[in-house]
Amino acid sequence: MRTYFSFHFSLTQLKLLIVSSTQLTPQKMSIGVRQLTVLGEFKPFGLIAEALDGKPPDNSTDNYDYFLFDPEIARQRDDNFCNDASVAALSDRRDHELFIRGNRIIWSIGSRVFKRFTLPSPVIMACWCRMGDIFEALLCVLQIGSLTIYNTSGEVVSIPLPCSIISIWSLPFGLLLQQVAEGNSVTHGPFSYSSPSLGSRDIIHNRTEIRHSTQHNFSFLTAYDHLIEGESSSISSHLILKDLLEEPQSICIEERGKLNIMRDFDERTIWTGDQIPLMASYNKVKMQHSVWVAEVINSSLEVENASLSATVPAGVLPKCFCFRRIWQGKGAHTAASKVFLATDDDAAHVICLLFLEQKKLLSLRLQTVEINNEILYDVKPDMSWSIPAIAAAPVIVTRPRVKVGLLPYTDIIVLAPENILLLYSGKQCLCRYLLPPCLGKGRPSHNLGFLEAASISHDLKIVGLADAVEAHINVKVNNWQMFRCALRRSPSSSLANDSISALAEGLSPSFYNHFLVFLWGDGDSGYLSEGNSTVDSEWNSFCDTIMQMCKKSSVVSQEIPKSSWEFLLNSKFHKNYFKINSMIELASITALDKPGLDFTRSNIDGTKSSEKSIYSDLLMESLDSLHAVYESLKMDNLRGRDLELLAILLCNIAKFLGEECYLDHYVRDFPVLCKTVRMGAKSLSRKTPFSLFRWLENCLLHGCNPDNANNLPLVICKDGSSVVGWTRKIISFYSLLCGAKLIGKKLSSGVSCNIASGSFCSNEELTVLAMVGEKFGLKELDSLPSGVSLPLRHALDKCRESPPADWPAAAYVLLGREDLALSCLAHLCKFKELETQTNMNLVSMSTPYMLHLHPVTIPSTVSDTIGLESTRLEDTDSIDGSMADGMENIFSCCNQLRYGRDLRLNEVRRLLCSARPVAIQTSVNPSASDQELQQAQLWQLAQRTTALPLGRGAFTLATIYTLLTEAFTVPKLVLAGRLPAQQNATVNLDPNIRNIQELKSWPEFHNAVAAGLRLAPLQGKVSRTWIVYNKPEEPNVVHAGLLLALGLHGFLRVLTITDIYQYFSQEHESTTVGLMLGLAASYRGTMQPAISKCLYVHIPAQHPSSFPELELPTLLQTAALMSVGLLFEGSAHPQTMQTLLGEIGRRSGGDNVLEREGYSVSAGFSLGLVALGRGEDAFGFMDTLVDRLFQYICGKEIRNERSLLLAASMDEHSRGTGQMMDGTTVNVDVAAPGAIIALALMFLKSESEVIVSRLTIPQTRFDFQYVRPDFIMLRVIARNLIMWGRIHPSKDWIQSQIPEIVKNGVKDLRDDTVDIDEMDLETFVQAYVNIVAGACISLGLRFAGTKDASAQELLYEYAVYFLNEIKPVSTTSWNTFPKGLSQYVDRGTLEICLHLIVLSLSVVMAGSGHLQTFRLLRFLRNQSSVDGHANYGIQMVVSLAIGFLFLGGGMKTFSTSNSSIAALLITLYPRLPTGPNDNRCHLQAFRHLYVLATEARWLQTVDVDTGLPVYAPLELTVRETEHYSETSFCEVTPCILPERSILKTVKVCGPRYWPQVIELVPDDEPWWSFGDRNDPFNSGVLHVKRKVGACSYVDDPIGCQSLLSRAMHKMFGLTSLRAGNPSNNSNSGPGAVTVEQLVSTFSSDPSLIAFAQLCCDLSWNGRSHVDFQEFCLQVLFECISKDRPSLLQIYLSLYTTIGSLAEQVSSSNIVVSDSLSLSNLKLALSYNEAVLRGRLTTARGSIVQSIFLGSLRKRVEELLNCSEALKTDLCNYLNFGSWPNDGVKNSALLSWYLQWFSVPATPTIKATMDKIKLKNISLSAVPLLCLLLPGTHINAIEEINQFLLSS
Repeated sequence: MRTYFSFHFSLTQLKLLIVSSTQLTPQKMSIGVRQLTVLGEFKPFGLIAEALDGKPPDNSTDNYDYFLFDPEIARQRDDNFCNDASVAALSDRRDHELFIRGNRIIWSIGSRVFKRFTLPSPVIMACWCRMGDIFEALLCVLQIGSLTIYNTSGEVVSIPLPCSIISIWSLPFGLLLQQVAEGNSVTHGPFSYSSPSLGSRDIIHNRTEIRHSTQHNFSFLTAYDHLIEGESSSISSHLILKDLLEEPQSICIEERGKLNIMRDFDERTIWTGDQIPLMASYNKVKMQHSVWVAEVINSSLEVENASLSATVPAGVLPKCFCFRRIWQGKGAHTAASKVFLATDDDAAHVICLLFLEQKKLLSLRLQTVEINNEILYDVKPDMSWSIPAIAAAPVIVTRPRVKVGLLPYTDIIVLAPENILLLYSGKQCLCRYLLPPCLGKGRPSHNLGFLEAASISHDLKIVGLADAVEAHINVKVNNWQMFRCALRRSPSSSLANDSISALAEGLSPSFYNHFLVFLWGDGDSGYLSEGNSTVDSEWNSFCDTIMQMCKKSSVVSQEIPKSSWEFLLNSKFHKNYFKINSMIELASITALDKPGLDFTRSNIDGTKSSEKSIYSDLLMESLDSLHAVYESLKMDNLRGRDLELLAILLCNIAKFLGEECYLDHYVRDFPVLCKTVRMGAKSLSRKTPFSLFRWLENCLLHGCNPDNANNLPLVICKDGSSVVGWTRKIISFYSLLCGAKLIGKKLSSGVSCNIASGSFCSNEELTVLAMVGEKFGLKELDSLPSGVSLPLRHALDKCRESPPADWPAAAYVLLGREDLALSCLAHLCKFKELETQTNMNLVSMSTPYMLHLHPVTIPSTVSDTIGLESTRLEDTDSIDGSMADGMENIFSCCNQLRYGRDLRLNEVRRLLCSARPVAIQTSVNPSASDQELQQAQLWQLAQRTTALPLGRGAFTLATIYTLLTEAFTVPKLVLAGRLPAQQNATVNLDPNIRNIQELKSWPEFHNAVAAGLRLAPLQGKVSRTWIVYNKPEEPNVVHAGLLLALGLHGFLRVLTITDIYQYFSQEHESTTVGLMLGLAASYRGTMQPAISKCLYVHIPAQHPSSFPELELPTLLQTAALMSVGLLFEGSAHPQTMQTLLGEIGRRSGGDNVLEREGYSVSAGFSLGLVALGRGEDAFGFMDTLVDRLFQYICGKEIRNERSLLLAASMDEHSRGTGQMMDGTTVNVDVAAPGAIIALALMFLKSESEVIVSRLTIPQTRFDFQYVRPDFIMLRVIARNLIMWGRIHPSKDWIQSQIPEIVKNGVKDLRDDTVDIDEMDLETFVQAYVNIVAGACISLGLRFAGTKDASAQELLYEYAVYFLNEIKPVSTTSWNTFPKGLSQYVDRGTLEICLHLIVLSLSVVMAGSGHLQTFRLLRFLRNQSSVDGHANYGIQMVVSLAIGFLFLGGGMKTFSTSNSSIAALLITLYPRLPTGPNDNRCHLQAFRHLYVLATEARWLQTVDVDTGLPVYAPLELTVRETEHYSETSFCEVTPCILPERSILKTVKVCGPRYWPQVIELVPDDEPWWSFGDRNDPFNSGVLHVKRKVGACSYVDDPIGCQSLLSRAMHKMFGLTSLRAGNPSNNSNSGPGAVTVEQLVSTFSSDPSLIAFAQLCCDLSWNGRSHVDFQEFCLQVLFECISKDRPSLLQIYLSLYTTIGSLAEQVSSSNIVVSDSLSLSNLKLALSYNEAVLRGRLTTARGSIVQSIFLGSLRKRVEELLNCSEALKTDLCNYLNFGSWPNDGVKNSALLSWYLQWFSVPATPTIKATMDKIKLKNISLSAVPLLCLLLPGTHINAIEEINQFLLSS
């Protein structure tokens, strides 16, 4: 918070100035003498560190340098920082040191090396700096030709600089660079360092052990051409580097309203300010010093120099930096040896320049004016002064916690020419420091970095000062030693420190200077003068200083007799005051009953001197400031003793000043002081002291109004006040809670408040944000009095249910919503620079007994499965259960939680295991024919085994994390069998019958891909080193599969072009295929030129004629075509589209003509990917391209071939690669599939009626003769993908896909009466099954990953229908479906259609593990094995379907975005291979591209208290679509969420967990990737917090254990407690459950468990103990049932308060010495009244039971029922203002009465009674008294009325 001071004089200050010419001038008073506290002999710790390291480096020099600095400089910037009295200002912080020698820097803290830096060249200069929005401080190191910048985290940035840069300096907005003119020789001294301590910049001379200096001559380099373009005269002598990513800018100077480049190279910088933008320079030619202010100029200034446009670009000109000279001084032959900032005695900044030749310290007063939020600096000629000095330094001594703007209040330590060390505060000299008589004899060193001081002779003289940091400084003596000394010992009395700080902040500067004279003067009061002073002695010394002020004011004589001081020091009062009195009564008597302090009325009459009037005003301001501290201490439960001591001192001051109301105020709080409060004479003062409890009470009852603001002390309202910051925070919270408005930086109540960022819609939410902004956490809340904390807890309780989503994490911690805090923290900590700050903020907001908050990650390593052995795979047929099968890591606590106790995952693992021999059922005694049967059966099983890796890859997708030190392992692919009937004997395939290696080549590739797909994104990347580490010496299919898997995950971007070339040069077919597809997937949609060149090399048809002819296998060309499509996906690149269009109809140039259909299909997919969903875009050639595709589909003659062959260039024709045509007719069998697919993807979701109308389904018998049935399936799929919005999961929609002629043909297949040609029936049935299968695939794509129930039921129904047509397995009657399909279509076609439908069903239910679907898949797998009919393609489909159903172990699913649909269509392409090596129609590697369509929409809930995954009910809301309106439905976590395009709201619901709502805006973007900072679900982890009193769903599935109230009463038998006989309780036996055990069942809060242990112990005896135990049990039930455990201390505090009052009223003596507990109780009742009146709103009423609070009020009023003795005491109080003399008990009762009923002080009552007497009221004066005394209770009003009538 910035604070600026204007110059004005009050009347009191004017009086002070008038009198200052007399004896009050501080200079005429003898200054005090203090001894330096020597910490030890100083030696740079860097030297010690070098000695400990051993021999220094060879390149080290004898020159070294160092500087010490304040650790605050290197600390992270905290925007929410606010001054707090409890901040570690009292802690002894160790100094930080930077030690530099040569090219090495050692950063040490005390006696510990913190960091070491080694640079490539010697260091010229070093300084700390801050740039831009970077949170961390930057260490800038200048070297020859470069600038190296380190942040505190260790990151390094090196910036090249011209060699003409000779020095660097820190400014608030960047780094200032000074350079010399071009061509001049640059002399770099060995060292020059900026010391940033206390905002100053010390140019420290070289510390050299041996004289050594090197000169370097360099010319200006052209590294920054923009700085030296044009004439050399435009070169700037100063540059500014404001950001690490920008280049240095020129600096201009403002002269007579014009702007010129600063190019005076003789103007050498000697100092800059790092907090305020100032620079001091010296011009040797002109012998002139100057002070400049740096400003950001705008474009309105006129630029004089025309060449400026070349130096400062137009876009940068509005942000150019300018220096404006504000002072200059001539006549100095040398530059000032030291420049620093200090503070004047009236809190104005002062620039100090030390001139050694003149032996003086020149101080320039800096004037600041704030205009439109801009600060203008200036120095007036008459605002300077000089002090004789030969050395000086800035120190923080007199006001250690006071801030002046951004800088601390800084004093000056001066070494005078007479070698006298003096302390100055501004112009005022406070004291002289002396060296101790013996330095360090027997004294241990305070810092291990300092050598222990030796015994020194007494004739030492101080000859120099150095290395000032706060109140520590190095003192050089005349024997060449240097000692580290402390000017201000860290005070041990926090009360004395608070009091002095309050006076520094509350007194006017002139008054505080006079106070400093007493504090530091020659009075030898003892304050901080002794090194071994104790807490009490420090406080007593401070009180002595105040009493001296009183004594000073009481002396009437104008002369200041020195003997009076001596008399005071030698008096009995002074000696007794230092005695430590344990009894507060004795302490008060000692302080007050002294002669000369009981003054008569004559001392306060109008004849008093002006001096005494000034001192009285000083004491009155001191009283107000200390009273503010007194009221602030009431708000801290831990400062009770300090409050008592301060009350004694305030009574002294108030009694001297005659402030009767103040005296009465303190006596009411501490009745034991009543013996010493009798005023010596009648008081004339009517000033009412501020009461914080009363202010808070009025705020609650009447709201925050301007009247309340006027009552606040000025020191509380003052900006930047630290000592009463505690009170300011509480007042601001109450103000906001009661409706105060924020006006600028202040509230309408008059106090300032920092409010954290976040939205709010109520006063309570605004109050919580203010608590966060002020760093007011749970620990601070617990330290407040219970009544004060109640309204704040009320605000927290109201906001806890549903806080806004944009709050900082600390706000959620404050609410007790650690679930939201961790989610917010995980979101923020994705930025490294925010991590430390956020963690520290959270720790500061949490209570000490809370668990440390940290993001909970659920690993998926083997360690997860500990304790899950009962659910592991136990294959009874396995011969080696420990064999790795690639699915070891699939079991995690998340999966176990999702699937519960069923064995689905175990069964999937068994079905997809390919690493174990398969069981073959044979007879016990096999014959020769049996062996042939075994080989045949083994061959069938081998078909299935080789297909399993495709499904296993989907099942284990992204389920393990790899370490960069681990080798990649692939499970074995075992094709052998075992014979259970023959003791599991192993049977291998006979190699003489079939080529096993050829059989296993592509399956091994798939096996490696599956193993690679297991790798989860480890922080989003895999290193190149790891990939190269796993590269084999000889290429193999295993590494090829790994490359494809890594590419599908997007990890191959780390490979260099050299790596890619080396892979291609191996000429290994599988490796090339895997690498091309992997690179294309990694660079998907980027059109990376280098990758595209690599791909086009493998397409010979596109080689130019001059290119050497290559013979590449068709398989490689096919993979290259698909890779091109992936690389250019969605780009609609015209040239690429023309190329791919030609490839669809081109015959392959390879050696395998049978693979040309696969080549054409790949080209079609590629063309569709390039123009994905962009068919409607206006391309000039689109119509021609579409026409050409339809010619490929329909096979029409080509009449103008040259005009249509866009992709066929002349050199291509010359290569002899013809089109796939017979004559002029296109070969439709080859070209049509690719063309159909291309159209489908180009017009995906376009709803183009034109394209669909041309892509027809045959409607006549004639048409059916010319279209293959499998092409009809493709046409159906393509039409539906184009008309995406019309796909509907219903039978009617599927029937609408079937032409009428087909419907009629298949309707009555078994009806012999219908006369239809059998050939036509076969045609219609073929068309029917393909159309239905195509429609089902369309449904699968449309509802991929949605788990749509209608689609699932429909696809399942058709799957079972086709299954029954193949082989009847179900008795269900399918009346609506035609029967007898198998008679007219071959079984192979039916099986392919069936499995395609099942695969589509798995796509819809992807990741769900749907049980019904899984049973169907398991049946199909077993059925195929038994029948022996299933080929490799069928087994591949079943394997993929199982993998899709449990995609990623159930944690992933599919998306329906355009790119995902394309990837799925490639995977689901309905042409299945016939064998493991069949790549003719579709390359098998393409089946893995489904990975590109997956999304991690998995969500698990983690209990924030235990860190374990839990079940939690969610309410999901999806937006309205064409199929349904906006819908909400429930899911139980862990679950898979709907797509981002339809998801609107995710809400944690249910009674057991605190609700939280995540609002989303549906859009068509893909799901958030892993680690995305915008991911609202934190990569699938949602933290939840269980309510106290509820069990988790794992422990209590049906909720029977959460009946807490029944359990409580049944468990502990409250009736038996009532009887006072707990021993008879039947539940007290050894087997009984204790309260502690029951509480721990429902809550892990340590405070609740400890409360149950301590306060609910059944072993207590006695009626009072039983009553208290019953109260504790009821309170415990109340807090647990309403989840308010923090209210335990509130209830106990209020309960014990009443109990203590009642006990003391009934007893004969008083134990409690204060009555503050009653004020606290009154505030709690005021809170209850505010809730009942509706001023504080809540849905659940008061957080503390209103009946309980009401009973407390009634009980107190019964205790204070006016007895005769109390009435007598009250009458004496009202009449004379006197307190009872007969014991402390009566005084305490009277004070309780006055406090409880808000009776005003005696002067106020007397004034009120005088007004009433003037009215001559004969009857009751109660109405008038109520009007005149509005806050007084009616009971007290009646008593006053009775007194008035009686008098």
